[in-house]
Amino acid sequence: MLDPTKYKDWQIAQQAEETLPPVEHFRELLGLLPEEIIPYGKTPKLDFIKIMNRLKDKPDGKFIEVTAITPTPLGEGKSTTSLGLIQGLGKIGKNVGGCLRQPSGGPTMNVKGTAAGGGNALLIPMTEFSLGLTGDINDIMNAHNLAMVALNARMQHERNYDDAKLAEIGLKRLDIDPERIELGWVIDFCAQGLRNIRIGLGDGTANGFEMNSKFGIAVGSELMAILSIATDLKDLRERIGKIIVAYNKKGEPVTTADLEVDGAMAAWMRNTINPTLCYTVEHQPCLIHAGPFANIAIGQSSIIGDRLALKLFDYHVTESGFAADIGFEKFWNVKSRLSGLKPHVSVVVATIRALKMHGGGPAVSPGRPLPPEYTEQNLELLEKGVCNLFHHVDNVKKSGINPVVCINKFHTDTDDEVALIRKLCAERGVRCALSEHWQYGGEGAVELAELVVEACNEPAEIKYLYDLSMPLRQRVEKIATEVYGADGVDWEPLATQKAERFESDPKYADFCTMMVKTHLSLSHEPTLKGVPKGWRLPIRDILVYGGAKFLCPMAGAISMMPGTGSNPAYRRVDIDTETGAVSGLF
Repeated sequence: MLDPTKYKDWQIAQQAEETLPPVEHFRELLGLLPEEIIPYGKTPKLDFIKIMNRLKDKPDGKFIEVTAITPTPLGEGKSTTSLGLIQGLGKIGKNVGGCLRQPSGGPTMNVKGTAAGGGNALLIPMTEFSLGLTGDINDIMNAHNLAMVALNARMQHERNYDDAKLAEIGLKRLDIDPERIELGWVIDFCAQGLRNIRIGLGDGTANGFEMNSKFGIAVGSELMAILSIATDLKDLRERIGKIIVAYNKKGEPVTTADLEVDGAMAAWMRNTINPTLCYTVEHQPCLIHAGPFANIAIGQSSIIGDRLALKLFDYHVTESGFAADIGFEKFWNVKSRLSGLKPHVSVVVATIRALKMHGGGPAVSPGRPLPPEYTEQNLELLEKGVCNLFHHVDNVKKSGINPVVCINKFHTDTDDEVALIRKLCAERGVRCALSEHWQYGGEGAVELAELVVEACNEPAEIKYLYDLSMPLRQRVEKIATEVYGADGVDWEPLATQKAERFESDPKYADFCTMMVKTHLSLSHEPTLKGVPKGWRLPIRDILVYGGAKFLCPMAGAISMMPGTGSNPAYRRVDIDTETGAVSGLF
């Protein structure tokens, strides 16, 4: 084991990969048949349909979710904790694995880096994981962009041909409104220069239909959202056909099925339903599947991945994006409801750094040194900020799932600061573990693993926050007041108009409520830390995703295409020309 204070993540990963057993070892470990492994080097896919058909009657293992308090802009280590917990459970002899999201090339090559964890709580093979893995994101890009090809070509042909000519080739005029195009193109990088573009320039009859268009990042595609919530291949195929690409001049939706492109899109995505097998640095198995946005989408790995992992492992660990007000709320009221799976424990990750910020500490900014309040002992700030932790713990308790607080320790944290959090948690009757997985791997997470096992053995029965019969605006009011702590909701005219339409149309009755707001505060305002009081949640618009069946009330602006920063990660990524080994990933 290398010291993460002296070695980079990619160096730790390389050492762990040198002793990684062959795939056959993991096939036998998981009790899989040879035909249930789809070869792909060190990272094979697992044949979801074959395995589930064989194991459908096997009891599920224990289901553990990892969430967090409201983070600083640096993040508080949910992925690192998830991997550390898997390693810790392995250290105490449990049959354990997990399922995490696939990282996007955009953040990996930008300022955030990959989502492989860190230190000695890391996912391997790190290079493959960070650079496309087994091609799921590429398949999603191709399927998504094929829909745009079909849309633009159809608009061109409808402009050039009359109804008789269209009928000759078996087409009915869709009469698409060029001012109401919902879909754009996708690419898996942060390319702000592509946010708003003009296409079809040149000869008006030969170069497509000239119109305004746009690019989003690939993981923001509705297809990625669909992959994360689909329960099987049939469900995936049906949802793809309902994606709304545009509206016609009567205001009616035009779908991928109307363009007759949905079958071909499903063909591109046929292999994406099979999770990929990766590993921790201590060689426990971990599935990788899907990687959707945590704001407009569900922000976690897939239902398919959970279904498979619960058959393969006695203890299954997964993670929700952002904090417990966003990611866990969607895990609780959307993912668990759609899957029918029963979670036992939610680990709430907290760092002393973030708690001090919520206690009134100075701003934390990526790329800048931390102010001394965060690297020196400050019990006053810490105690003031613990309110944010307990707000999130209370949200977990409302769900009926058992909470366990994890103090994700940094080397600057003092014993007195750790003791204060333990004391405050004990006073509230909340399990609390110190975990040093980043530095010590599984050995550093044994205390956390033991508390999680203890909590798994207690009764847990999920209780949804709202019934699906509840109208959209009442759902939003309940989420805002009971999960975020708002005094109420203010609806802008556009949002009110859309809400009335959705509530009056039975077609939207079973659509999931997928809230959109900042992850940097319990409120809609990123600068409001701790547990803000005396505020109301403004809803300015509602996005609709017909295939995923999402209604997304928006409490703030959202860009589907992030921008690349001035000091991106790609400046430090390179290869060894003798061995092909990649360096610089983090």
